[in-house]
Amino acid sequence: MATVNSARADDSVETVIIGAGVVGLACAAVFARRGQRVLVLEKHGRVGDETSSRNSGVIHAGLYYPQGALKTTLCVRGRELLYARAARQGIPHRKLGKLIVAVDAAESSTLEALAARARENGAGALRMLESAELHALEPRVRASAALLSPESGIIDAHALVQAYLAEAKGHGATLALRTTVEGLEPVGERLRVVARTANAEPDAIVAERVINAAGLGAFDIARLAGLASSRLGVAQHLCKGDYWKLTPRLRGVVSHLLYPLPVRAGLGVHLTLDLDGSLRAGPDTEYVSAARYDIDETKRVAFAEAVRRYLPELRDDDLTPDFAGIRPKLHGPETTFHDFVIADAAQHGVPGLYNLLGIESPGLTASEAIAEHVAGLAGV
Repeated sequence: MATVNSARADDSVETVIIGAGVVGLACAAVFARRGQRVLVLEKHGRVGDETSSRNSGVIHAGLYYPQGALKTTLCVRGRELLYARAARQGIPHRKLGKLIVAVDAAESSTLEALAARARENGAGALRMLESAELHALEPRVRASAALLSPESGIIDAHALVQAYLAEAKGHGATLALRTTVEGLEPVGERLRVVARTANAEPDAIVAERVINAAGLGAFDIARLAGLASSRLGVAQHLCKGDYWKLTPRLRGVVSHLLYPLPVRAGLGVHLTLDLDGSLRAGPDTEYVSAARYDIDETKRVAFAEAVRRYLPELRDDDLTPDFAGIRPKLHGPETTFHDFVIADAAQHGVPGLYNLLGIESPGLTASEAIAEHVAGLAGV
């Protein structure tokens, strides 16, 4: 992808994509592959530098969400596309499977209900394990039952971002880094985007359509087009999640992704493996008023206690602060679910504008499926 130092583009630009995270670049790849002349605007100095770089890189199977929700259908489709892309392009990944555990009999009925939903969702082959079967598979895990999801896995998120970037480049898309969008308004049947690169004067770009894939900044972009939260019908809530590394002494303690039952605002503090075999615990859920990426070391005990429910040998001092991420949730701490919002003029009244709001987990898994969905809405 050509990278330019200015947001200026000629009149032949058809699609402007705001945001060069994993979803924005998936859109760039799909739209460019389908013959669109694409310009991607990114406020940071490199791609995938915000939410896309601050997650565990899990490939989700489609277990958790209501049947028919966008999060469900796009996760299932995206999972298939992601594994196919990773195999085709040599993106580092492992289909190592996930275990969701019920630590006692009281949780087992909840796990059964989750398994039934997952089967309806098309999450792939699933198997309920009794305690003895689980012990044979993961001897150091303590639980009364578990749900095995073989289709779950991990992927190098940075390599995935670069793969989308390379595909978009191969089809002639252009990227403007360090470029901030300052204006967005209809001009006849097109959209005028005002963007400023570094300290340069702002440039105006007129395009047939704009895809707002700005992640944490997506509501700010929508407001530039005159779309307040009241008009969109949703509001963004920033939810911070901290991650902790496990000591090397526990390397190899488990061979699967290991999850508790989901909690109100997330999937519970779980254990994931990196591609190098190291282990990470997290994230938790902490609603915040502004994005910040510090890790509160006083959380160590709470994290350790959460993990010890299913991995009893973990000690408090086995945890070291790793990194934090922010999820752009569309629900607050008192509710449990809100679907992705992928809205066009039929929902918000601005022709040619496609708002991607609340794209949190499983957004990485669903990234190419989200791009396909937006392309379908746009008739591309």
